[in-house]
Formats: sequence, structure tokens, C-alpha cells
Amino acid sequence: MLIPSEPIWIDQDDQLAELCAVWRKQAAIAVDTEFMRSDTFYPIAGLLQIGDGKGCYLIDPLTISNLAPLRELMLDTSVTKVLHSCSEDLEVFQRWLGVVPAPLFDTQIAAAFAGLGFSLGYSGLVKNLLTIEIPKDETRSDWLQRPLSVAQLKYAALDVAHMLIVYGKLLQLLKTSERLEWVKSDCADLVANARKVEDYSDAYQKVGFAWKLRPQELAILKQLCIWREREARARDLPRNRLIKEPSLWEIARKKIQDIPHLSKVPDIPSRTLKNDAETILQIVRDALELDESSWPARLEPPLAQSEGPLMKALKNYVREYAEQAQLPPEVLIRKKDYEYLVRSGMQGGAYQLPARLMGWRFTLIGEGLLKVAQTQSQQSETL
Repeated sequence: MLIPSEPIWIDQDDQLAELCAVWRKQAAIAVDTEFMRSDTFYPIAGLLQIGDGKGCYLIDPLTISNLAPLRELMLDTSVTKVLHSCSEDLEVFQRWLGVVPAPLFDTQIAAAFAGLGFSLGYSGLVKNLLTIEIPKDETRSDWLQRPLSVAQLKYAALDVAHMLIVYGKLLQLLKTSERLEWVKSDCADLVANARKVEDYSDAYQKVGFAWKLRPQELAILKQLCIWREREARARDLPRNRLIKEPSLWEIARKKIQDIPHLSKVPDIPSRTLKNDAETILQIVRDALELDESSWPARLEPPLAQSEGPLMKALKNYVREYAEQAQLPPEVLIRKKDYEYLVRSGMQGGAYQLPARLMGWRFTLIGEGLLKVAQTQSQQSETL
């Protein structure tokens, strides 16, 4: 039987503390968040929804002051937190509560392993498993306004109203197919990655066309990217509002050291030119003073066409396995995993797998991928 979605509004500390004590006695709770992020680096929590199988509770982050009971609940290892496509929710919890919920069960990941489709939206999942339509009219609502509209309250409640029922059905499917441990492993990885201390030192490696830059230019780009990461967080400003990556790339490539040349770089916001021009130029000058020994190594260029046959063979192998296992290939391997494997053998050494393919994925596809790579390499040597 589905629980009613009529929401219960929680904006008092004692209310929340009492409910958290009750929820900590449950095996699982449904969790979702609504937040705003259009003008900030960090998400601003606008609402926390919890479903416990009996009701839908809407917790107001703007009025609750004692967050300790909520933190304890989110870290209680005896309570599984059930969320859907939770990467952004984890950012909200990290910023708002200073914790990452665990253990968690992501129903989008679970749906993929259950053979229901890759990257399936929550409304699609509910429709698939429960034949219930969930409206998505309030997706872009202002969740910081008060009072929230009736439509917003209903929308928020529906996001957790059916989640525990969905969770139960997914558990059955995963136990039958013996894939539950795979889902638990991937969900644990989500938590571990969200808890990692952020390291900005390699941000420059993600800039488009960074591979075209020489080592000294990369040294400039590296320092500019570190500055952007730190300042975006310090000012709570989206990275691109401060300065876009192509602009940083242009500054590094041309080693710009004066205002006239800097002002000609496309797309630098006027506020950044006004407030940060001297800082940016000093970063360039300081980077140019660095000893050659501290310059980053040149980045690998995109894979050459000559690697195409190997890449194709690897993808064919995964596709064939995925079809037999009735799994989306995307849950097994990512594009960067293919590239890591291909690059590992480009200098004539033994092919190696990335860490992600060394766990439970090794027996499924990792071992086979290594054999495909080795076979392909041997065949190319005989041509």
C-alpha cells in the first residue's frame, strides 16, 4: 500500500529531534533535497524531504537551528538512506550539515543494475515499477521562498512518497539477479568520493586543449586554475562567473603580463578585469619565475587514429558482455577507463586496468579486456 503524500511540515528543533530518534530505529528512510545554485558556487539547501513509510516530512533548513540530530541520523550506519541520482544531494549535505550520508542506496544506480535502463529519472522509475505518474512541474521552483506554494509542497512530498516502495522492489530484483553487492559497492564509492578532501592541483588537466600547451605554459595554467578554484569557493561564486577556462588557457598560452593584452582576452567578465586583473597578472609573472624542474609535464594528446581498432575491439567486447548480462554498458565501464587501458600499453609495456576495474568488475570484464588488449597488440605486431 502506498503512503499518502500529504506533507508534514517540520520547522521546530524539538519536532525534528523527536523524529530523528524514531527514524534511527528504522532500517531505511527515503531522502531527497531541494536547493538553489544559480548564482553561487555552493548549493543552498531549500528543503529536506524524508519518507519513512508512514508519512512525508518536509524539513525547513531556513528555520531549523539544531542540526545535530539530523547529522547523527545521516551518519547512523544502521539506517540506509535511499536517494535517487544523489551526487548533487551529497553536495547539499556536505555544505549544509558537514556530513555525507551513509550508508546510502542510489535508486538510479540500482535501476541500471536491475536492467531498467541507464540514468533513469525518478519519475520514469516510479512509472516503470509502480505505474504511477509523478508530475515534474516544480523542477525549477524557487525553493528559498517562504511560504512555499501548495504545488511545491506536493511536488516535494511526492519525491519521497513512493521511494521506499521502489527501494523494496529494486532489492528484490537485485537479490534475484545476485547484483545487490555490486550496487552497494558503487554506492559506497559515491560516499567515499564525496568525502575526499578536494585537491585543486590537477584542475588544469581538465581544461580543454590543455594538452596543446608547453610545460611552462602549463605551469601558468596550473596556478591560474588553483586561484580560480580557491576564489570561486571563497566568494561562493560559480567558476565561470569569475573567469572561464578558455580565457585561462589563452592567458597561459600567450603568457600575458599586462592589462592591455589581458583586456583583449575574450569573455573575461568586466568585474574580474576590474577587481582581479593585477592578481591574475602577478600569478603569470610568478609562474614564469618558477624553475624548469617544477613545470608540469606535457599532457597526453587525444588518442591517435591508430588506436581506433583497439578501442573498437574493447568496446565490442563490453557491448557483447553487457547484452548477454542485460546490463547497460555504462554501468560497467566509463570512457576514461577505456582510455586509461589503451594508454597504459602505448609505450610497449603491459596493459593495465584502472582501479575502478580491479574490484568486482575485474571478473566480469576487466580480465577479458586485458586479454582483448594483449591479443590486439600481438596481432598488430605481426602485420
